[in-house]
Amino acid sequence: MILRYIFYGFLVYLAYRLIFHFIIPVAKTTRQVRRQFDEVRNRMQEQQMQDHFNPGTASRQQSAASQAEKGKGDYIDFEEIKD
Repeated sequence: MILRYIFYGFLVYLAYRLIFHFIIPVAKTTRQVRRQFDEVRNRMQEQQMQDHFNPGTASRQQSAASQAEKGKGDYIDFEEIKD
């Protein structure tokens, strides 16, 4: 009879550990990750909408980046080493 109560007590303890040390933390982490993905998705959509309504800004940024790369040329800076 007493072994039955000990067994049930052990099952209650295991259920408590499972719920509060595994299930709840996993649920909280999942909710947080979803929220962060939603924020990133919303920022991307806002940026795409801004680029859609202001097409000149995106092309100016791309042309400025390509101009910076063209200006580098084939010059390699080196220092002469004397023996």
